[in-house]
Amino acid sequence: MKTESAGDQHLDHLFSSSAARMDRWRDLNAAAQAWAAGGRGGDSRGSGAPVREALAIVRPMESYFAYPGGRLLRLLDERIADDDARGAGRLILRISNALLSGSYRYEEGAWEDGEDDAADVPDRIPPGLRAEAARRPYFETLFVTPAPAARTAAMAGEIRELRRRDDNMIYEPVMVGNFEDALLAAVLNGKLEAVVIYDGIPVPSDQDVPLLREFLNVYQDLDTRNTAPRDVGLKLAQVIKGIRPELDIYLLTDRRVEELAGNPDAAMVRRVFYEVEEPMEVHLNVLEGVADRYATPYFDNLKRYATRPISTFHALPIARGKSIIKSNWIRDFGEFYGLNLFLAETSATTGGLDSMLEPTGNIKVAQEKFARAVGADHVFFVTNGTSTSNKMVYQAVTKPGDIVIVDRNCHKSHHYGMVLSGAQPLYVEAFPMTEYSMYGAVPLRTIKKALLDLKAEGRLDRVAMITLTNCTFDGHIYNTRRVMEECLAIKPDLIFLWDEAWFGFARWSPFLRPRTAMGAAQALQRWRDDPAALQAWEAQAQEFGEDLRPDDDRLLDRRLVPDPRAMRIRVYETDSVHKSMSSLRQGSIVAVRDEDYDHHVSAFREAVFIHASTSPNAQIIGSLDIARRQMELEGYELVMRAIEVALAIRREIARHPLISKYFSVLGADKMVPEEFRPSGFVDYLEPGANWMTAARALLEDEFCLDPTRLTLVCGTAGYDGTAFKNLLASKYNIQLNKTSRNSVLLQSNINNTRSDVALLIKVLLEIAEDIDGRLKAEGEAGQAAFAGKVRNLMEDVPNLPNFSRFHDGYREDPGSVTLEGNMRAAFFAAYDEAECEYLPLRSPSMDERLANGPALVSANFVIPYPPGFPIMVPGQIIDADTIEFMRKLDVKEIHGYNAARGLKLIKPDAIEEGGLAM
Repeated sequence: MKTESAGDQHLDHLFSSSAARMDRWRDLNAAAQAWAAGGRGGDSRGSGAPVREALAIVRPMESYFAYPGGRLLRLLDERIADDDARGAGRLILRISNALLSGSYRYEEGAWEDGEDDAADVPDRIPPGLRAEAARRPYFETLFVTPAPAARTAAMAGEIRELRRRDDNMIYEPVMVGNFEDALLAAVLNGKLEAVVIYDGIPVPSDQDVPLLREFLNVYQDLDTRNTAPRDVGLKLAQVIKGIRPELDIYLLTDRRVEELAGNPDAAMVRRVFYEVEEPMEVHLNVLEGVADRYATPYFDNLKRYATRPISTFHALPIARGKSIIKSNWIRDFGEFYGLNLFLAETSATTGGLDSMLEPTGNIKVAQEKFARAVGADHVFFVTNGTSTSNKMVYQAVTKPGDIVIVDRNCHKSHHYGMVLSGAQPLYVEAFPMTEYSMYGAVPLRTIKKALLDLKAEGRLDRVAMITLTNCTFDGHIYNTRRVMEECLAIKPDLIFLWDEAWFGFARWSPFLRPRTAMGAAQALQRWRDDPAALQAWEAQAQEFGEDLRPDDDRLLDRRLVPDPRAMRIRVYETDSVHKSMSSLRQGSIVAVRDEDYDHHVSAFREAVFIHASTSPNAQIIGSLDIARRQMELEGYELVMRAIEVALAIRREIARHPLISKYFSVLGADKMVPEEFRPSGFVDYLEPGANWMTAARALLEDEFCLDPTRLTLVCGTAGYDGTAFKNLLASKYNIQLNKTSRNSVLLQSNINNTRSDVALLIKVLLEIAEDIDGRLKAEGEAGQAAFAGKVRNLMEDVPNLPNFSRFHDGYREDPGSVTLEGNMRAAFFAAYDEAECEYLPLRSPSMDERLANGPALVSANFVIPYPPGFPIMVPGQIIDADTIEFMRKLDVKEIHGYNAARGLKLIKPDAIEEGGLAM
């Protein structure tokens, strides 16, 4: 990532504006305090140059934030002009402290000109103001007006005068005067919740924004060059909605508002006002729009329920907490969690609490709000994890005999989902990263070939769905729109299930959102409605014919276009809300954007009945409601900070001479083969790289990396992934999830801060120093042993096995070139222990069977952790590559494998007798 020099004032912090802004204020504060300290010992005149230079860097970005505002900045200018080092230092310290702590949002003194020492200390806030702050959340509203600059300060004052004691929130205006500055404010200022646009605004900014203009050129639908001056305001509304869809947008015009309000292009505008109307209406609408996002119908009612005097005669003894608080033996349970947890527990669905199985009240409204937030038609809450969300989708949209094209490396819930529904998996393989003992993602060419092979054999009609993991555990993100576009060109009614368990936060990043299932589905819908879509399909039809021939190899390497008249948009997205948002564990959703959903609505309801608990946890439901509220109101800023944290980790590891000697974070060049990166993007830290380079990769490449997921190679430090994970947890209190043979996965999320980065870097440095010290002390012998260990971890790695095939006894057409199989039949065949056998992994019998037969057929799923996906599934023929991989595994946790007995196999004669009959 390109770093900013002291004299670089370009406002191009498209991802890292929060950290960049605070860093600038930190530098300004350091210069001011040095100036003030020098002034105490004598004449400080003329020594304020560093402060002036630092302030010149700070100032351009400040025009896009309400605080500290023009008045305090003018006061600062006056003190600097008067060479008042002490006064300037005190004011800068007060402002920077207020920005760092956020106290300006609830402390009136932070906005004042006074010299009260209490204002310098954010903790010295009267209790009354703290209480008032809790009642009146603070946000900022962008006003985009063509009024002269001399008039905007007065306009801001008039807006502030509209405040009333009855307002349940308080906002500060941010005033800008043109299209580009408005766009910059939306990008840079995460505190914005609403935008008010006056007609007649100009386009260009006075700021130096080369990357912003390149951004507009890359995303052609954001280009303003062909926009009539009269329509610039409406175009700005469209652009801002494309970047931050959660913002409420209001348009003020002197045109015929009735006609504009009925314009389909104005659909993203919450309300259109006639410009000369009462400003109070605009003010009230701004507050109402934010209040609508703030409202959490289920959680709000749960809080009210907890305050009611209720006697319970249902089967939930902990409800109301009396059995706990009055106990002599488990009172500490209540003291630990607090009484509210138990007051809010109930088995009832009356009293406004609603039913998860048949929601008609506040759960229904909460789900509708979540659907709006993620761009879906429907959202369903799930309180037992995304494993259940996935199974629900399979149960609802597939049936026995359907074929599902699925990534073999997907989460086990998908495999079990097909066992339950009877759908037959056709496994497709991801590209391997053998050096790091992990898989990437499935190339589009592989998926297209599977579809075309099925078409050639006359079974395309049986393909119901394509299932892919986006993003993968290791951070590989698909080009979701292109995958769906090209697959729909071959079969226009395909259903897509995108498992985005780890990617739910991406909705709130303008760069990552297009790669989400819901974002891509929305883009496909817009493309289909454009007359150019039909023209593109007709041009393709002239070259390849209207019905694509499956034996035409050119189709595999050409970008295919679906027929917009025939294609259906049928997209399901499952999100583990608890993995990337502020939800309790097991909080998940199913997001639906399916034009034919009504055909499945009864089946989906049945799937909910099958899989959902009849006693769902009320606290998890409440946390899903709260998670949506937070992300709609501050998700953009939180996700931006999570990316900043990840970049800081990458940067500090790469540039530290000792840490980088033993550890490294893999870039795209190591994680994504070059053939899938036409943009040429290498890494965020590559010399000369900037966010526009990354944006092009996110727009164009077949696969890109989630910037918040970092694969830290520890094998070069002599640690396997499991040992390093255990070391971090046991000695340094650092927890993480995933490991591989020679790496661990670090994730930044909305919970992390730069303090976490500092701790991690400190720990890595301590470990690196320990390694360095030991190697010096142990001499050549120790160094040779260390080199051998590194070589074993980094070079002597097992080959990664691909899926072999299903046994012919579990295939309808053993002669077919496609490899789908009846996994359900094999799964239930293994229930009869008499029809199964066990074979030790390292026995001579195993090698004999591999060499001479009969075939080894897996009786169940075998799932090592890591890598965490099935390397054997029921009915699969186990080949020598898979056995070699199992023998080289050095992990302790392998689900489905009993080391004492060996691999569980279906006996050959049982397959001949049973097979597909089951």
